[in-house]
Amino acid sequence: MAQVSTTVQTRSRRQAGLTALYLGLFATVWFSVPSAGGLLRTLFVVASVAALLTAIAGFVVVARAGRAGPAGRDRAAHRRYLLIVVAEFASAGIGAVLLSAADRPEYVPVLVATVVGVHFFPLVHVLHEPHLRLLGVVVCAVALAGLITGLTTGVAAGLVAATGTGLALLGYAVTTLAGSLRRG
Repeated sequence: MAQVSTTVQTRSRRQAGLTALYLGLFATVWFSVPSAGGLLRTLFVVASVAALLTAIAGFVVVARAGRAGPAGRDRAAHRRYLLIVVAEFASAGIGAVLLSAADRPEYVPVLVATVVGVHFFPLVHVLHEPHLRLLGVVVCAVALAGLITGLTTGVAAGLVAATGTGLALLGYAVTTLAGSLRRG
């Protein structure tokens, strides 16, 4: 019984570390998307550093958690995960090319944020992480806010989409990592 509990804890800690690692890295990328000057640029640099530190902390958690054992690897789930990620990258890439061809490259971050938000919904079942639904809703809402802002004001749609998506990913990564450390 203790062996099963240890395996579940290891898998849970490892999953939290992977979440912090991946989302921390992607948040860093999102914070590098908008071009800004002055104080806003400084805030993006600070947010990028925080996201990178979160990714590093996630890596440390993964390294310390070790492997969950041979039963810990679900090949079917891994294939589904890869399929979802490939579909995400393909959709975002094709959409970016189409928006650029239509001379609307300023909306590429909005489209990519939408695709990223939507991809969290099928990941709920693959990763057995119901909180990803909330992250998906938040990222999709941020993309919508970016679209509306870009269409109705002088503020760049990409600035809103990239900043909001980066903050959502970083917030989720930090929350997941903190929860894992609190339990562990």
